[in-house]
Amino acid sequence: MSLRIYAARRILTMNPSLPEATHIAVRDGRVLGVGTREALADLGAHEVDQRFADKVILPGFVEGHSHALEGALWEYVYAGFFARQDPEGNSWPGLTDIASLQARLRQQADTLPAGTALIAWGFDPIYFPDRRLDRHDLDAVDAERPMVVIHANLHMMTVNGAMLRHAGLDRHAGIEGVMTDADGHPNGELREMAAMFAIFDTLSLDLFDRGSEPQTLARYARIAQRHGVTTLTDLYNPLSEHGVESMLATCARDDVPMRLVPAMSALTYPTDVGIERVLACRQLSTDKLHFGPVKLMTDGSIQGYSARLNWPGYHDGMPNGLWNAEPERLIEVVQRYHQAGLQLHIHTNGDEAVDLMLDAIESALELWPRPDHRHTLQHCQIINQAQMRRAARLGVCLNMFANHLYYWGDIHRARTLGFERSQRLEPLASAERLGIPIAAHCDAPVTPLSPLFTAWCTVARQTASGAVLGAHEALSVTRALKLITLDAAYTLRLDDRIGSLEVGKFADMAVLDEDPREVALAQLPTLRVAATVVGGIVYPNPPAEP
Repeated sequence: MSLRIYAARRILTMNPSLPEATHIAVRDGRVLGVGTREALADLGAHEVDQRFADKVILPGFVEGHSHALEGALWEYVYAGFFARQDPEGNSWPGLTDIASLQARLRQQADTLPAGTALIAWGFDPIYFPDRRLDRHDLDAVDAERPMVVIHANLHMMTVNGAMLRHAGLDRHAGIEGVMTDADGHPNGELREMAAMFAIFDTLSLDLFDRGSEPQTLARYARIAQRHGVTTLTDLYNPLSEHGVESMLATCARDDVPMRLVPAMSALTYPTDVGIERVLACRQLSTDKLHFGPVKLMTDGSIQGYSARLNWPGYHDGMPNGLWNAEPERLIEVVQRYHQAGLQLHIHTNGDEAVDLMLDAIESALELWPRPDHRHTLQHCQIINQAQMRRAARLGVCLNMFANHLYYWGDIHRARTLGFERSQRLEPLASAERLGIPIAAHCDAPVTPLSPLFTAWCTVARQTASGAVLGAHEALSVTRALKLITLDAAYTLRLDDRIGSLEVGKFADMAVLDEDPREVALAQLPTLRVAATVVGGIVYPNPPAEP
């Protein structure tokens, strides 16, 4: 490939040795040089590309915690509280009452053959405080066809009576996670993985494995391209044989503009089998597909009341949440994967889950010392100061779910956490002061994939109502941009090849209309990404709407 030098109004490199430049040289999909045009003149014969001359170039954004489900779920009907845009750019209004939800489900049911299961996603019961959605609400739409409404947090679902009967859950109210009504009968709400997988098994549907299908990955990459994301994660992938083959083939295509990091779901396999699976897959890694990380799910979600909280528990007195496996097993999984030299990305929403996992990591390090392990706690939404000091001592990374501030901050302040704990939601500034490696993420499809919105959340810390939570934990825009580039790459052990624009790294770039540091803060989430560049290949985005 010939040498091409791109001119820009400004290049923000994320390289401390050369923070800004005006030109970047690309050859064979990698960065050959960064600087002024004069500084790059000695690289040899080249073509100067002026198409970005009035734009601002950043490293391609790195989404350190998302799911390929974002590409799969759009095959089903959206049922969320907030308005959302689908991969084709169509807007879906939010559903703010049960009647609106029923109307959308009824409309979708009319398009399906009789008996075909209806699946919807994105429903968020926390925004319906008067009562919980139950099987009777869904039976009123269609009592004969199986119906499944997956909640926004991906840790819960509500099903109708037909689905309960098909799965045999109408007779097994004693199973953990199968919620019941006052008479002790299943009410249709299912919490956490064991109960939900009973539904998926009945439907012969593995949504997480579907994340590896070609059409799903292509759709996932298309969504990412629109937002300047060049590296995506799939942080709960079973790494099935056909899934691995599909990811290898699909990621190799030039029309799929992304690098992908799938993390194997640890609880899918017996520990020995899982370790062997990850190690075998790691040998198959390519420039665009990186195997190696392992995902461990501990508790659930705070807004779903399934996260594990320390005393005093939930602010409104709801019972404590659920573990996705016995704590003893979770500790054993951490120790075994650590001993095998693998990196863990550990879901910890509640502070009790954080305590358990810090205990597990500390015991693993005592038994098998490992420098630079980069085990990363994911979400860790209300991690406290003592826990962060301990995380710093243990060399643990924190990837915080910043979007939570906007989507559920009001709920946490009023109902689940109260005043003081809501001020420490996503305490990124405190973690920064303690020298902890940090990143921020969106957890798509839980919230939309949009790194600039995530960056805005870490700076503005505004809820959907406009309230500010934890002003002392706010970051600067400059610091926030590093969270979604080089810092996220660090948590994925990929900072040697992505996350900044330096010689030798992949030529992955997000091309913006404006400099994020210079626009009004309110404009940051909606800055247009003019193009996304992956390995030197330019993927233009649609022009700005008039």
